[in-house]
Amino acid sequence: MAHAAEFHAAKRLGRALMAGTGLGALLAAGALHAQEMPSFNLYGMPGMIDMPSAEAAPDGTLALSYGKLGDSNRGTLIFQITPKLTGAFRYTGIQDYQALGAVDGVYYDRSFDLRYQLWDETDLRPAVAVGLQDFIGTGVYSGEYVVATKTLGGNFKVTAGLGWGRLGTYNSVATFGSRPPILGANNIFTGANETGGTPTYDRWFRGDVAPFGGISWSPTDRLTFKLEYSSDDYRVESTNATFDHAAPVNLGVDYTLKNGTQVSAYYAYGSEVGLQLTYPFNPKTLGMPGGVEDAGVPVKPREPSDVNDLGWTANLPQRQQSARERLATSLQREDLEIEGFRLEPRRATIRLRNPLYGAPSQAIGRAARVMTRTLPASVEEFVIVPVENGMPMSAVVLQRSDLEAHENDAAVEMLARTRITDAFGQAPEMDLTEYPKFIWALEPYYAYSTFDPQSPLRMDFGARLTGDYFLTPNVILTGKIKKRVIGNLDQIDREDESKLPRVRTDYGAYNREGDPAIEQLTIAHFGRPGRNLYSRFTFGILEQMYAGASAELLWKPVASRLALGVEVNYVRRREFDQMLGIQENVTVDPVSGAELTFPEVNGHVSAYYDFGNGFHGQLDVGRYLAGDYGATITVHREFANGWKVGAFATFTDVSEEEFGEGSFDKGILITIPLSVGLGTPSRTTSTVALRSVQRDGGARVFVPDRLYEKVRTWHEPDVVDSWGRFWR
Repeated sequence: MAHAAEFHAAKRLGRALMAGTGLGALLAAGALHAQEMPSFNLYGMPGMIDMPSAEAAPDGTLALSYGKLGDSNRGTLIFQITPKLTGAFRYTGIQDYQALGAVDGVYYDRSFDLRYQLWDETDLRPAVAVGLQDFIGTGVYSGEYVVATKTLGGNFKVTAGLGWGRLGTYNSVATFGSRPPILGANNIFTGANETGGTPTYDRWFRGDVAPFGGISWSPTDRLTFKLEYSSDDYRVESTNATFDHAAPVNLGVDYTLKNGTQVSAYYAYGSEVGLQLTYPFNPKTLGMPGGVEDAGVPVKPREPSDVNDLGWTANLPQRQQSARERLATSLQREDLEIEGFRLEPRRATIRLRNPLYGAPSQAIGRAARVMTRTLPASVEEFVIVPVENGMPMSAVVLQRSDLEAHENDAAVEMLARTRITDAFGQAPEMDLTEYPKFIWALEPYYAYSTFDPQSPLRMDFGARLTGDYFLTPNVILTGKIKKRVIGNLDQIDREDESKLPRVRTDYGAYNREGDPAIEQLTIAHFGRPGRNLYSRFTFGILEQMYAGASAELLWKPVASRLALGVEVNYVRRREFDQMLGIQENVTVDPVSGAELTFPEVNGHVSAYYDFGNGFHGQLDVGRYLAGDYGATITVHREFANGWKVGAFATFTDVSEEEFGEGSFDKGILITIPLSVGLGTPSRTTSTVALRSVQRDGGARVFVPDRLYEKVRTWHEPDVVDSWGRFWR
């Protein structure tokens, strides 16, 4: 029995902090040349000053924008979903504003935009786009438009369009049907619906329509002057705030810094001064993970006379042991590990663990080259079996002669000669000579809460001690303890009038009483019960609020883009101090004082599909924590370097009134790979979930190490997508 202990302190501190916050990766994301980007308007979308244009950002662009006009503050996240489809999520605070839900005179609003570019610009034709502004929400910024933009003489751009909703309130020229009002009694803004968060179908392209337009001039590639005629009369703000709409003409200037940041200043509506800062970057163009790491060892060609020399097989057990030791030592230099090895006269098979490389093909390529340098010359076929938590994922079969012949060719030549099959029944037995082993680390952590009207952003920073005790590669004890150093999550005291059991809205109580806290304390078993099948069983403290048991079974053929899974959880609510105590699954309605009980068993049947071109979809159908039944739809776009941008929405049998503010659970997911910030390979990522509001309906338990993402990494579609890194 061997024991190992690893302590990662100062060396990992900076890396973990960057991974935890994602800020390092964002700042290191790099600039986009000024001419590649359109101007962004005060809504954070491609546009002029307050009006939209028909332009689109380069495919895959992410942008963060903050704009202030009068008493309005607008923060926007923009994503160019496809070359023609643009999406945005906006969070706004309007001061001195009379509205239902205003807090201390500030009305906070969440809104979503979608825009589709019908035609891009040609020499003769303008770009044309159609858009929905604030199409999910209370409707304070609700508007629709059709707009065209044309470049003239290289430095001038002309934009003209027709707008509905807010964009049709000044000097309208026609009316199409009726549009429900958003101002109630005494001109108080009431929203498109009471809870917000639902698509306002009854408003789209209805009501008054008005023209808008503008012109921009760019004397240099960094400087742009803009003149705009606005069709928004700011009726809501003029009625309920201190906004003065004196004229429909706006003036603006943009200046683009070397890193692509757009700084803008405006004089708008004859009375208001506006400022804006927009930082665009494109994860699509950041390159693959790594780039400054040491080069892998070269292929070692064999002498033709040695290929058929099988004399070494006379003492095969001893030769296998010595070959394994040489192979393990050489792989360790490549930051790879071997968990099993089988040597035959013409074939060698290894169980390969990859703790470092984000591109699966890079780990496979490095392992294959090491094998050419350490194994007997007669071994022609290499079978590399990547493993995750001891589970064989796939069997990547390569011929040694192909490696020798195509080392200096394009990676696609090697791909054409490689087979990827299911590893079930092909992997060597697990080598347990180094088990059990213990790995631990001390690293920073962060936690956050967003879009609470009392404080739109709260954050905690602190230290986390983690430990993994591997009884075997696939039986793992995991513990995580955290201690807050600074932050304000313990100040969450908003009393939501939840009509459901408080399965998530007691988040504030857990943060007030849980410091220090046990985040996780589990034992997990991972397995391969059959061909195309993967399993996980986890028991213990699963997350901040729940303990219990979770079982999962995944069906995923190695060459298929489709996967199916089922998960069943038995959970009990934890005590607020987040130590070892367990409560009954009972919460108290803060208004009526009634006890609300929720079930101990929940779970889902899931379907996953890889649509290609980086787009992935997931459908989960089942029972949620509060006992409601329904489905969650998740769609995300993944780039070759590990960045992911996606969105999810959950619909259950809970009504909008029972769910409360937001109407249903939805949000945006952004996954940032640590490798982008470091410039070296890493499998560490940080995922930020931006929910419009966290409620009790549609809530799931956070189970660590769910199977699908681990499994698909080593299956044919993902391996092929990253094959350009095979020779790196």
